[in-house]
Amino acid sequence: MKRWTSVLNLVVAGALAATAAVTSPDVSGARQAAAASDTSAPAVAQVSEETRDDRPGKRPKRPAAADRWVNSWTSMPQLTEPHNMPPAPFTRDGLVLADSTLRQTIHTTIGGERLRLRFSNAFGGAVLPITSVEVALPQGGKAGASAIRPGSSRPVTFHGKPSVSVPVGAQMVSDPLDFTVAPGSELTVTLYLAEGQASNDITSHPGSRTTSHLLAGDHTGAADLPGATPTDHWYFLSGLEVTAGSTASAVAVLGDSLTDGRGSTTNGNDRWPDLLAARLRAGKGTSDVAVLNQAAGGNRVLQDGLGPNVLARMDRDVLAQSGVEWLIVLEGINDIGTAQPTQAAQHAVVDQLIAAYDQIVTRAHAQDIRVYGATMPPFGGNEMYDDPDGHREASRQAVNEWIRNSGAFDSVIDFDAATRDPEQPERLLETYDTGDHLHLNPAGYQAMADAVPARLFR
Repeated sequence: MKRWTSVLNLVVAGALAATAAVTSPDVSGARQAAAASDTSAPAVAQVSEETRDDRPGKRPKRPAAADRWVNSWTSMPQLTEPHNMPPAPFTRDGLVLADSTLRQTIHTTIGGERLRLRFSNAFGGAVLPITSVEVALPQGGKAGASAIRPGSSRPVTFHGKPSVSVPVGAQMVSDPLDFTVAPGSELTVTLYLAEGQASNDITSHPGSRTTSHLLAGDHTGAADLPGATPTDHWYFLSGLEVTAGSTASAVAVLGDSLTDGRGSTTNGNDRWPDLLAARLRAGKGTSDVAVLNQAAGGNRVLQDGLGPNVLARMDRDVLAQSGVEWLIVLEGINDIGTAQPTQAAQHAVVDQLIAAYDQIVTRAHAQDIRVYGATMPPFGGNEMYDDPDGHREASRQAVNEWIRNSGAFDSVIDFDAATRDPEQPERLLETYDTGDHLHLNPAGYQAMADAVPARLFR
């Protein structure tokens, strides 16, 4: 419990703790700090078309569509805090989800004719024995639904078998399944754990902003789960891959609660990466670009918080993801906000953040991934982060100016400019503010999504 006490203290201090359809299968440029955007994406930088093909992130030749897997959805795996564990009676001392059905829905970004699922035991204290898994379409195509469309459920296998044991610290990928996944739709994934996981250390994504359902017994293929216990967290499921066209690819997003969607609507899929994915699907030349949300509330670049620090998790959450060709980095607020509000401490965190961003770019470029730096939105007026002497605001401004003008990133996305109040640039625009002067509402997240130029992904 001692390590959880320290983590929870961090969350309280930062005010950033995680709170808590697809179509039916056939049953028969040159680096710039800032530049003018296109009409669909104001106040952002653009890539030079003339020099794009000379950049480190030039698209490589693709394999045939039948052989190319691209992630359509991801969730960042985390060690589950005590208050985000499955509710009683599904959590006992040293045992979780024994003889239990877990039904979850996820929101796709791109589609394909086959799928694979990824299950993570990254933080588990024991082997994760999954007895059976099925995928289906949620009733009414709704996120967070407990019911599925009758006749749509299909079993998932692992090396030809219905069950799988995920070793401690590992992930397992399912066999390919012929199941048509529509872009921008909902998919239901139902698990049954006969034995449960013999530990109170389990892997989840607490900030799902999506309702899952728990029910005792094996109801994997059941059309509905009457009497099930709802919980707004994802457990164990960390990725959905699809076979996509030869031009399909993905952009990963490293972020904290602003990207994880604090302030968005539960079951509304209105985080800014969701809204960006919708824009790209509707755009010419970007309809096959997946958006992978690899964020968690309370996450930091330099030190562990809720989830490992960015430098520690980058290999797992970006470089090991299928089809990633671009990376957006929007992190640093929690590093600034949890450092002491003194000149010396803030100077140090600014220097360390800049060095870390440079590391991120270097490691991504080595894998031919372009990296787009995103400026941090304002937090003026936030009770925990905005200090009276303005040291943290000065740090935010300093880091943002480096992001804009250093030339380290392949392009810059100016979320600061898109969300700040022109009359009080150290504060969020009131119509975007949830009220804590740090997190944005769906209108604010729409403004962020609109501030990303689609040309960056063509």
